[in-house]
Amino acid sequence: MDYVQFNSIVSFIWGIADDCLRDVYVRGKYRDVILPMTVIRRLDAVLEDTKEDVLKMKARLDKAHVANQTAALCQAARQFFCNSSPFTLKDLTARAKQQQLKADFIAYLDGFSPNVQEILDKFKFRNQIDTMSDAEILGSVIEKFVAPTINLSPNPVLDDHGGVRIPGLDNHTMGTIFEELIRRFNEENNEEAGEHFTPRDVIELMADLVFMPIADKIKDATYSCYDGASGTGGMLTVAQKRLNKLAELSGKNVSIHLFGQEVNPETYAITKSDMLLTGDGEEAEHIGYGSTLSNDQFPTYQFDFMLSNPPYGKSWKTDADKMGGKKEIIDPRFVVDFAGDVEFTMIPRSSDGQMLFLLNNIAKMKETTKLGSRIAEVHNGSSLFTGDAGSGESNARRYMIERDLIEAVIALPENIFYNTGIGTFIWVLSNRKSPERKGKIQLIDATNLKESLRKNLGKKNCGFSEENRWRIMEMFLNMEESETSKIFDNAEFGYWLVTVERPLRLRVDLNREIPDGVLKADDLRDWNKAISALPKKTPMDDWTAFAKATKLKATLLKKLRPFITEKDENAKPIEGEADAELRDTEQVPFKYDGGIDAFFKNEVLPFVPDAWINEKQTKIGYELSFTKYFYKPVQLRSPEDIAADLLALERETAGLLNEILGGRE
Repeated sequence: MDYVQFNSIVSFIWGIADDCLRDVYVRGKYRDVILPMTVIRRLDAVLEDTKEDVLKMKARLDKAHVANQTAALCQAARQFFCNSSPFTLKDLTARAKQQQLKADFIAYLDGFSPNVQEILDKFKFRNQIDTMSDAEILGSVIEKFVAPTINLSPNPVLDDHGGVRIPGLDNHTMGTIFEELIRRFNEENNEEAGEHFTPRDVIELMADLVFMPIADKIKDATYSCYDGASGTGGMLTVAQKRLNKLAELSGKNVSIHLFGQEVNPETYAITKSDMLLTGDGEEAEHIGYGSTLSNDQFPTYQFDFMLSNPPYGKSWKTDADKMGGKKEIIDPRFVVDFAGDVEFTMIPRSSDGQMLFLLNNIAKMKETTKLGSRIAEVHNGSSLFTGDAGSGESNARRYMIERDLIEAVIALPENIFYNTGIGTFIWVLSNRKSPERKGKIQLIDATNLKESLRKNLGKKNCGFSEENRWRIMEMFLNMEESETSKIFDNAEFGYWLVTVERPLRLRVDLNREIPDGVLKADDLRDWNKAISALPKKTPMDDWTAFAKATKLKATLLKKLRPFITEKDENAKPIEGEADAELRDTEQVPFKYDGGIDAFFKNEVLPFVPDAWINEKQTKIGYELSFTKYFYKPVQLRSPEDIAADLLALERETAGLLNEILGGRE
């Protein structure tokens, strides 16, 4: 990407907002004009060279009374979209009257093919035409976008001698420009700076993690790549470029079909327009609109490669409600037949749905091909450890680990994303692990592999250089142990959550008052009779013996017990009854020598010899903790060094005090 070109275009477009819109729109609404106009001008620039051919074709079709003209007009435009109006944007700059300009601009927009109409609808751009026309800024906005000093066309602008005066703008740079504009607009509005896209340096690393391990297995074939949280489409286009490059290096001829889904209408519109301009243009039909969780647009599809950066720490309650309520969800992506449970649920808490996107990808893995599927997905730390054994989050980790899908988890530097400074991680999954990776998970600490930015972009203050990315890839591909790369058996991350019970111990106190109304008259008579006939040596510290001595019915004793007893740690245990207040849970690692029995014997019974394990409550859990394996405690100073510093301070302050007092004399 040409960064000089990138920066100049972003600055120019950003300047249009200040020059034309500031007296008409509040700053938070600039994007409603600037983003769709940037898309329109990009499409317009692509169509300029074939405009006459399209108009000639339209005249012939009209003369022949052909109703459905779109396919023929697109063919004349040599694109998968077209504009059949008599105008280009440059034509409209000659309009002197606002009403004529408005009418012609609407006619120009109406001339776009249906796939572009959908893009305009998602932007809700037509709502802005009256506002701009009434304020008499429509003409100036159009003039700015077609200015000779800016080129949004993929073709270069030539000088009189045939030399390049302004270079063409490739799709990759165009996509990055959109992302930078969105980031700036969001920053101006104090919104999340990069909610809808991922920095390109991170995407490039993710693409390497997905493709490089199988670079030597790439064939002359067609592959598919999917992103269920596609934002502006950057992941897909970077992945396409990376796979094509690897194929070229190995002398292979591949094609890659891109699929994505996006819930935000604005970023969906940008992705759709980008795909219309990419490759053969058919990719635009592979971009679905709506929530991937509650309205999956590709329920029967399977993909070779999947890259995604889903929203994390974001509620998915609305999706859950659309799916019938969290407890009623039966979607086979999230509730599966696994581990002997036909309804093994992996539904997480409603406050954070990020793991559902990973499960969505897993459900779309190819199971019958030699290559299988590979996934790279970004999460925050919550996905690693949130949720106790048996929870949806823990079950999701169990599902992935026991199916041996996780190749690696890579910790990224803080502040490498636009919208969050917290720790983030790339999960790398495959259902065709290489032999040395089977049954193992690699953890890579890449938190210190970064380059500082000269200027912060949102919260992003650092990035990956090419060297940084290659060092991470070396650790991953070589799969060697080091201070920053550790490899574990899958079982390392599993544990049993056992419930430790202790017996209920009650002492009977017959002096305690039984509240009125607890017992009916007959029950009260039976109680009084039983107490009067109670043997004198009946133990009060043994509820079982006491109950037997009363010869009362169990139902009556159950009513009475809360009022005539109190807990006493010295009382006899009640057989088969646990004290809920003394109940505890313990995590027993799968790798604990001797398992649960040995753990209980070694770690529990020495301290509470009357305890037992409630085996019916034992659950399996999984968690991955980077802190456990990579934490380096701060080296504390020695007492001798501290004492020496204190003595030096004491001498220094004493000397200063003497100097002050001496000065007074």
